[in-house]
Amino acid sequence: MAKTQDLRRASIAPGMRWIAWLAALLLNLLPCHVVLANDPWAPFDTPWFERLSVSDGLPHSITTALAQDQRNLVWIGTMSGLVRYDGYRMQVFTASDSASGLPDAYVRNLLTLPDGSLLVGTNAGGLARFYPATNSFRHYPVGKGGTSDRKIYALAHDGDAGVWIASELGLDRLDLHTDRITPVPTDAGTSSRNFSVLQDRAGNLWLGNNNGLFVRFAGTKNFVRPRRPHGDVDAVLNDGIWTLHEDREGRLWVGSTRSGAVYRDADGHWQTVDGFSGYLPGQERRPTVRDILEVSSDTVWLGTDGDGVMSYTPGGHGVRPLAHDAAMPSSLPGDSVRALLQDQSGNVWVATDLGVARHTLNARTAFALLPSTQENRTLANTNVRGIFVDTRGRIWLGMSAGSIDMIDLDRAVIRHLQLGGNQTRRDVQAFAEAPDGTIWVGTQGLARISPDTLTLENSVLPALDDKPVLHLLTEGQQLLIGTYDGVYRYDLRTHALVHFEHDANDARSLGSNTVRRIAQIGNATWYVTSHGISIANDILQTRGFTNLINQSGDPQSLPNNLVSSVTDDPQGGLWVGTYGGVAMLEPRNAGEPYRFRTIGVAQGLSSQNVNAVQSDDQGNPWVSLPNGISMIDGNTHVVRNLSGRDGLRISSYVYAASARAPGGELLFGGLGGLTVIRPSWRPTDTPDPPLAITYATLNGLPLAFGKLPRPGETLRLGPHNRSLRVDFSLLDFQAPTETYYSYRMDDFDENWIEVPRGSLPSALYTNLPHGNYQLHLRAQTMGMQPRVFETVVGVTAEPRWYETVSAMIGGGVLLLALLIGVIQLRTLYLHRKARELQQQIDVHTRDLVSANRRLDELASTDGLTGLYNRRRFLELAEGVRQLADDGGACIALLDLDGFKQINDAYGHLAGDEVIRVCGQVMQAQSREGDLVGRYGGEEMVVCLTDGNLEQGLAMAERIRLALAASPIVYEGQRIAITASIGVAAWRTGETLSQWLSRADAALYEAKHAGRNRSVAAK
Repeated sequence: MAKTQDLRRASIAPGMRWIAWLAALLLNLLPCHVVLANDPWAPFDTPWFERLSVSDGLPHSITTALAQDQRNLVWIGTMSGLVRYDGYRMQVFTASDSASGLPDAYVRNLLTLPDGSLLVGTNAGGLARFYPATNSFRHYPVGKGGTSDRKIYALAHDGDAGVWIASELGLDRLDLHTDRITPVPTDAGTSSRNFSVLQDRAGNLWLGNNNGLFVRFAGTKNFVRPRRPHGDVDAVLNDGIWTLHEDREGRLWVGSTRSGAVYRDADGHWQTVDGFSGYLPGQERRPTVRDILEVSSDTVWLGTDGDGVMSYTPGGHGVRPLAHDAAMPSSLPGDSVRALLQDQSGNVWVATDLGVARHTLNARTAFALLPSTQENRTLANTNVRGIFVDTRGRIWLGMSAGSIDMIDLDRAVIRHLQLGGNQTRRDVQAFAEAPDGTIWVGTQGLARISPDTLTLENSVLPALDDKPVLHLLTEGQQLLIGTYDGVYRYDLRTHALVHFEHDANDARSLGSNTVRRIAQIGNATWYVTSHGISIANDILQTRGFTNLINQSGDPQSLPNNLVSSVTDDPQGGLWVGTYGGVAMLEPRNAGEPYRFRTIGVAQGLSSQNVNAVQSDDQGNPWVSLPNGISMIDGNTHVVRNLSGRDGLRISSYVYAASARAPGGELLFGGLGGLTVIRPSWRPTDTPDPPLAITYATLNGLPLAFGKLPRPGETLRLGPHNRSLRVDFSLLDFQAPTETYYSYRMDDFDENWIEVPRGSLPSALYTNLPHGNYQLHLRAQTMGMQPRVFETVVGVTAEPRWYETVSAMIGGGVLLLALLIGVIQLRTLYLHRKARELQQQIDVHTRDLVSANRRLDELASTDGLTGLYNRRRFLELAEGVRQLADDGGACIALLDLDGFKQINDAYGHLAGDEVIRVCGQVMQAQSREGDLVGRYGGEEMVVCLTDGNLEQGLAMAERIRLALAASPIVYEGQRIAITASIGVAAWRTGETLSQWLSRADAALYEAKHAGRNRSVAAK
């Protein structure tokens, strides 16, 4: 890790970064299987299986068959029914006596057909066909005109428009054009029991029979035994043949009942599967091979009944078992495998006796190394606290409880060592390699390991036996030891021990006594502490350090004083992990201050707390965080957060444990185990998965699967309650909990509606207004290659009968006719009443004149106070305005303070009494000729017909003081009264409304100033 520090980025970095970029580009152009062919980690990279069980909705733990339909949904056969699965929901079909139901709960095999329907072979109910247009099954007969038997062992396409059916009592063919079944003779020598059938791309029909393997070559009519060599191949082909598979290279794979498997290469020569062909010694049987699947161009999986899956590379040496491991929840759930499937996105599905397992084949950027019962290739425990790579390329892992694991990539084994003595069960956090190859171990004190014999020597430096060692670094014959008590320097030759630590009185001493990491950067030694970084120009230096800490207000200083790690990349960049994000050292010349650029949550990291930072060969830093691992592009600084789609299985990290493996892989440790990152891995291209509607209900009624709209199609809602529920899913079945969903209906939703994480992706609408809409569905994936998928379907909500155009026109015409009729009737009625009233008018004219005078008086007076009402006051005030000179008339607008509280506390009758007394006070304080009225509610108004602003304010103050001095006693309760008053003198050219508005503004100013006061208008 020795790099030139000064001018690091200014001179070396540009050229190196260009070379690295070109190398990375060339590497990425290689096929993925080529990159992995020499992958030293392959023996440790055990497939990670996600499990589906009864708790997820399966009707039975024993799963028997798998298929993927044209819409990309996966169908799962079980012993208790058939399941349709979209990655989130299971829709179960169970056995039914109905003619359109599933004829038998035990589903043996499944086959999807070009028209979107699904053939279902059962154990005792014969053959059925599921039609998605009606969500119903059609039962085929058994016997004449149907299948030879009710027990269906296998189904296979015939390459044309038919399906081969292997059953307990014969071989049949289903013609998909006529939907008729006819028997197929199999000739002498065959058994009536047929387990498997396959037509290869050359047109040869292979039959797996209870008596062995038979073939009807293209252009012939008879089944014969194929020619084969003696020995293990002959033993397999004479056994009961349970499964057949043709791979992409044209090889024919054959799995037997008791003697393993063989394959026929593209040239017609039979080959054995190394270690899995023929009987075991003593004619002991092998497990039945239930299914065979080519999962990649160089790997074939053999699913067995009892031994899990056997992974095999054609022409390779031995099979690799993939079996249930009780210590690993990510292993196969069960060892009895009945079916295998590879879906359109490359995932491999395994049907077992304990549910379904799914492995994401393309998730290879990262993988987790965990404890297991297979000790020579798994960890001792999950607590990885320190990682070190020695000069031989061996990887040392410091574990909890005194465990040390040594990964030997060349031999593909892990050696487990255990501390003893007083270091028993002490955590191991650090390693260093001495010039003689000895491995020094930092634990509670120091231990030492012989590089050849791996003999472990405990407590080699008694002076440090009580010191937890956090990090070790060798430079020549000097061993630097980071602890919670500062740094110890041990001379490997003279055995001299020097200690230096933080001095509170010396600003250039060690930044803190907690020294987490020590790194040699160029010619300088960097001590990473819990309070910044201390830089020494010489390894023997014990004080006079250059200390880098966070400076408040300086964004170019360290973002946080709690520093966890530091690394330099091959292009000369320097990266520091802190609990305030990643700090990138800016280019500098000798003597210039250290300046950093910070990359944190704002730039895309999922957390500010960086536990470890490690650079890959292209200069991109990778960081472990409390909630995952992120990669920062060394050139653009764009952040990518790994997800389950990349193979990230350990979601939380707490230690500064990281290293770069000899092949460029990055290693991160924590409480969950060891994560191995392949920075250059790129997944194989696969078709874009559909974002599809997988279930829908219209007005509460489920829609048949075949009628679910595809992108661009339209859903039609009837005119009843117009409710809609749409379930949707991104059908790649990868990391469903890390896929984010949202939806939006054009012309209805203002923004995207986010589906809460962990909830089933569904869009729900009720009582949609009639019209045409566009429903947008969106899925966003996480990881190194994030994508956004969007699907649009139309939604038409039909109008109710009265919302149609014709109904509206008819209703308008009817309403118009009704209105005309009513008017005519009303006119006749009024004419009649007019004649009667005319007679009464003459009699009561005198009384009416008198009554009108009284009514006029009542119409001008407020009934509660006896003052002018609002209408009359405004009429009189308008007359005053028209005759007034500028400033020669005033209006005072009064509002009772806290009147609502009076009503609430004492009742509305008490409120009426308050208003009445207020009116009396106002009349008493006004001059003769002034206009006093009730403006509305608790508001009163006075108009001084001849008075300026000063006189108006004087009158307002008299009224206010008189009110305050005249509390009301109502039903024995004393009620205090105060008022706020606004006074405005009339201005030339001002309307009455403007005059009153200024008085009202002054009133509100009095209110806002604290009430119980008079304010003159501006």
